[in-house]
Amino acid sequence: MEKRIMVGGLVVAVHILGVPGALAGPWEDGMATYNRGDYVPAIPLFRPFAEQGNPKPQDLFGVMYRRGQGVARNPMRAFAWFSSAAARGDAKAKVALHAVSRTMTREEVSQAREMAQACEASNYRNCEY
Repeated sequence: MEKRIMVGGLVVAVHILGVPGALAGPWEDGMATYNRGDYVPAIPLFRPFAEQGNPKPQDLFGVMYRRGQGVARNPMRAFAWFSSAAARGDAKAKVALHAVSRTMTREEVSQAREMAQACEASNYRNCEY
């Protein structure tokens, strides 16, 4: 009887302890990779979410372009990604959009807006990352 209880408890413990690993997916893997500073491998993990219109990875791409994390620093691309995330209600992206726009010329802002619109219109097929 004790052996059955011990084996049953072990099975339950394995299931409980194994659940967090089983629930991790591409987003969590991407965040873990990004938080380690491995920016380049994080990009393909985030890309599908950004392309589906999720504002969190769109904002994160903006951050990466603004800081040059795994990509060349590019305020216009940062603006385009922040713009997409801000349009979906991401408050952090709205603040970042305003901040990055202050470092750009009017022509650059106009081009970045066009870039964001072209990305949205093509479902992100014609976007450079």
